[in-house]
Amino acid sequence: MPDTSTQSELLRSFTSEVLSRLEELAANAEAGAFDDAIDILVTAIERGGVIQAFGTGHSEAFAMEIAGRAGGLIPTNKIALRDVVLRGDLGVDALGGAALERNPEIAEQLYAISNVGPDDVFIIASNSGVNGSIVGLALLAKSKGHPVIAVTSFEHTMGVEPKHASGKRLRDVADVALDNRAPFGDATLELAGGIPVGAVSSITAAYIAQVLTIGTAQRLAATGTTPPLYISANIPGGDAHNDALEKLYLNRIRRDA
Repeated sequence: MPDTSTQSELLRSFTSEVLSRLEELAANAEAGAFDDAIDILVTAIERGGVIQAFGTGHSEAFAMEIAGRAGGLIPTNKIALRDVVLRGDLGVDALGGAALERNPEIAEQLYAISNVGPDDVFIIASNSGVNGSIVGLALLAKSKGHPVIAVTSFEHTMGVEPKHASGKRLRDVADVALDNRAPFGDATLELAGGIPVGAVSSITAAYIAQVLTIGTAQRLAATGTTPPLYISANIPGGDAHNDALEKLYLNRIRRDA
């Protein structure tokens, strides 16, 4: 029989870890900690730009939270490592293991096949903030004149050595860096024997994505502009609404399966 009392205690502990971090993020948002990032996103949209979202590994979930979901902004595009196979010239074997994620040179290919416009902004998520593809794309975007917003764990990134030849971390490159409040190693709990469990960065990053989306939409609405937001395709009129707005960004945003 499983020890249900121990399981319940672990779940309560994990819930506490999650909620305390969300409360910190909410307090920071109310204090204006996200305002600079929202300013960048609003400016890009007002100029006709697209929000280019990128994350590798589990941080791809952040990019999915930004781009192409109900309640989200339509002028958004998700960049993924597999794009270099789907749209580039690499074979599927390149997706095996962590080599691609750590390869700084892949940034050039990702940028080239993403149909980036001059007024686009990049928002890049990485818990560690040190892998080559992450820092490489951030540096490339900056060199092309695009603002860069980073979402990363300040605790983790400062606890590991940079892997990019520049010696920089994602937070060093970004115009605005947001702390996802995840601990070093991401896990918040330990099982017997020191086994880590209870990762939190995906939860806090999703919250940050929604705070940025809400803040951007609210700021646009305050100027008298109707925010370009998706409604669920699974409610009446959803497809027609979304299709009409997507056409404004034809060939600039992708909605792959």
